[in-house]
Amino acid sequence: MTIGFMEVLLVKAKGLQQTDVFARMDPYVVLQYKSQEKKSSVVHEGGSSPVWNEKFVFRVEYPGSGDQYKLNLKIMDKDVFSRDDFVGQAIIYVKDLFVEGVENGSAELRPRKYSVVRADNSYYGEIEVGLTFTRKEDEYAGDDIGGWKDSEY
Repeated sequence: MTIGFMEVLLVKAKGLQQTDVFARMDPYVVLQYKSQEKKSSVVHEGGSSPVWNEKFVFRVEYPGSGDQYKLNLKIMDKDVFSRDDFVGQAIIYVKDLFVEGVENGSAELRPRKYSVVRADNSYYGEIEVGLTFTRKEDEYAGDDIGGWKDSEY
């Protein structure tokens, strides 16, 4: 099993469906990979085209438990007096990125646009995301562990 880190660059979204009637919505993104969850900042009055330019890092094991190698991006609208509204989501399958990263030490998917799917399974807008996977190098690689070479006596 290889351990590494997936860095997610959350760039921006465009063409999202407005959920607020009287004001511009305040969107944020909940990023989830397996049991790890991170939350972006809220773009106050970001409306249907918010810009984040934020990075998030997830710890990855490949191959790991289960075969669900997907990053879920859930776009929400922050509300003050009621529950936050679900705007839409995008799912990015990252298995190929991990395979390449394990073989080469790292792999990158430059920022690109992914379709946003609403609760009724219709497409509405897009979100731009970049991904990088970096294999964690074994900290003892190349050392003679426990050999006379490293001994002080």
